[in-house]
Amino acid sequence: MFATAQIKEHMEVVGSDGAHVGTVDHMEGDEKIKLTRRDSADQQHHYLAVHLVDHVDDKVHLKIGSAQAPSQFL
Repeated sequence: MFATAQIKEHMEVVGSDGAHVGTVDHMEGDEKIKLTRRDSADQQHHYLAVHLVDHVDDKVHLKIGSAQAPSQFL
C-alpha cells in the first residue's frame, strides 16, 4: 500500500505498461492527482483518481495501461 503523501510535484506518472501518462502538478486533496498541462495534447490540466494508483516509488505507477489512462481523466 502507498500513502498519498508519497505523491510529489514533478513525479512522472506511468501506466502499468511503463509508458508515460503525465507529470504530477500537485495533489488535489487525498483523492485526485492533477497532471501538468505540458504533457497534455490539448494543453489542459487533467486529473486522475488516486484509486488508479498501484504503487509509488520514484514514479507514480497506475493499475491501468497508458492507453486507458485518458479515458479515466476526471
